[in-house]
Amino acid sequence: MTGSTGSTGSTGSTDSADATGTTSSPGTAPTEPAVRPVTPLTEPRDGVPDVLVTEAELAAYAAALAAGTGPVAVDAERASGFRYGQRAYLVQVRREGAGTALIDPVELPDLSSLTRATAGVEWVLHAASQDLACLAEVGFVPDLLFDTELAGRLLGRDRVGLAAMVEAELGLSLAKEHSAADWSTRPLPESWLRYAALDVEVLVELRDALEADLVRQGKLEWARQEFEAVRLAPPPPPRVEPWRRTSGLTSVRDVRRLAVVRELWQQRDDVARDRDISPGRVLPDRAIVAAATALPRSADALGALPEFSGKGTRRRLGIWWSAVARALALPENELPSRRGPAADVPSHRAWRDRYPEAAERLRAVRARMREIAEEVGTPQENLLTPDLQRRLAWEAGEVTPRDAITTGVVATWLTTHGARPWQAEVCAAGLAAALRDPASVADPDGEQRAADPA
Repeated sequence: MTGSTGSTGSTGSTDSADATGTTSSPGTAPTEPAVRPVTPLTEPRDGVPDVLVTEAELAAYAAALAAGTGPVAVDAERASGFRYGQRAYLVQVRREGAGTALIDPVELPDLSSLTRATAGVEWVLHAASQDLACLAEVGFVPDLLFDTELAGRLLGRDRVGLAAMVEAELGLSLAKEHSAADWSTRPLPESWLRYAALDVEVLVELRDALEADLVRQGKLEWARQEFEAVRLAPPPPPRVEPWRRTSGLTSVRDVRRLAVVRELWQQRDDVARDRDISPGRVLPDRAIVAAATALPRSADALGALPEFSGKGTRRRLGIWWSAVARALALPENELPSRRGPAADVPSHRAWRDRYPEAAERLRAVRARMREIAEEVGTPQENLLTPDLQRRLAWEAGEVTPRDAITTGVVATWLTTHGARPWQAEVCAAGLAAALRDPASVADPDGEQRAADPA
C-alpha cells in the first residue's frame, strides 16, 4: 500500500431529494417495493415486429431511433452452451417514438448506424456486462448507461433477475422460458421473438422506478459511477492455463494425468472453435477427467471408457487418442506443474496455516465489510469485490507501523486498485480501523476467528 492518489471519473453530482422533497443521506438502508397485484405481460403493446434483415430496414429504423425520445432499451440474445463464442444472434432495441426493433446481427453485422442514432442518449440494459461485448462486436456501443440489475444490487434487492424485478417494481409478470434457448436457430420461432420483444418492453419503466429509489436511498451517484465503470471496462485478459478450470480437476493428482487433461482440453477447444460448437457439447469435462484418471495406453482402451461411448465421441476417437498419446509422450520437463502459475498474492486458503497474521487481517476486513454492507443495505461484494478485500488484507502487512494505515492511505489504495470513489468514501475509514487493530473487530456472531475460505 502506497500513498499515491488515484480516482475514476463519475457522471454527475449526487441527487439527495426525491420528487416529494424527501432527502436521504448516502447509504440509507433499503426498503423492498410494496407488494402489488401482478398482471401478466404476454404481448408487446405494438405487437411482435418482423426481424430486420436488410440494410434498408436498418437505415429506416436508425432514422426513427434518432428521432425518438427518452432512453433506449437494449438487449441481446446469444447461444451460450450451443455455440463456441458469445456473439449476438438477436439484438432488441426500443425507444419511445421509434418502437421496438428485432435485428438479426448475422445478416446485419454492422450496427454502427444505431450507435450514431443514439449518440449522447442513455442506454438501459439489464446485466449490461453480459451484453456489451457482443454488442460492441457489431459496432453498437453506448455513450451513457443505466444497468437495472446493478441498480437492484446497490438497492439491496434480494432478487435481481429481470423477471423478478419487473414483477416487484412494476407489478408485471414476464416469462423467461426462452432465456437459455439456442438463438442461432433460424428461422426464430414466433414465441421466441415475442419473448425477445417483451424483454425491452418495460426496461425504461423499470429504470425510472429504480432511479427513484436510488434517489431515496442516496445512492444515485454510486450507481452512476458503477454504470460508467461497466461501460468503460476493458475486455478481461485471456486466462492463464484455462484448462485448469476443467470441472473435476481436483481429483487429478499427478502431473502426467494433468498433462492428459491439458492436451484433451486444448484439442477439444480447437475442434469446438472450428465447428462453432460449445466445447462441452464436443467433449464433456467428465470425459476429459475420466481419461486422465484411467491413463489409457491405446485408442481401444480410451474407447472402452463409458464416457467415450457416445456416437459423436467415438467418431472422433482418433483425435482424442492423439491428444492422450501426446501427453503420455511428453518429457518430464514439459509436464504441467501441480499448482499452476504462481499468483502475486498467495491463495487465501493457505493463509491460516502459512500466514496467520494475514489471515487475521482478512477476517477483520470481511467482518468490517459485512458491518458496512448491513448498515448501507448493499451486498458486500458490490461494496468491494472479494479479490480487492483479499489484496488489501495482504498488502496491509507491508505497512509499518500499523498507525500508518490511515483512512487516506486506504482510500488511495482502493481507488488506485480499481475501486470507485464512492466505494472508497464508504469503506475506507472502517477498513483502516480494522487493519490497524484486527483483534478489535468481532465477527457477526461476536467471535474473533481465523479467516475461512471464500
